[in-house]
Amino acid sequence: MITRAKAGIHKPKAYTIVTTTPKPNLDPFHEPRSIKEALAIPHWKKAMLEEYKALMKNNTWTLTTLPVGRNLIGCRWIFKVKTNSDGSINRHKARLVAKGFHQSDGFDFSETFNPVVKPTTIRIILSIVVSRSWDMR
Repeated sequence: MITRAKAGIHKPKAYTIVTTTPKPNLDPFHEPRSIKEALAIPHWKKAMLEEYKALMKNNTWTLTTLPVGRNLIGCRWIFKVKTNSDGSINRHKARLVAKGFHQSDGFDFSETFNPVVKPTTIRIILSIVVSRSWDMR
């Protein structure tokens, strides 16, 4: 039963917020999801440095000014643990990849071309053409 004198009076609820700083996962099979997490682990930091050195050695980039009206395409680090057939760790692999999903067809690029055909595929097609006496253009 509530009397008129106590109507509308409520005791405020007390909330407690607890935060913790996550410690780096030192499990060698753990693949980090962010660059911040990877930089806290020595073997992933080493893998990132090796990838960066390889990109610089191969002259992968040329620094230029961004043309007017063009989109800047960012990049992202991908981390993978490569294992041997027996399940032991072969190496920690870090790759810097472009965020291609930010590109617009016809605006950032006009065509895509990937000339990857296995030689065995060409041989099979040519043998079928010859065996059936088809015309080839």
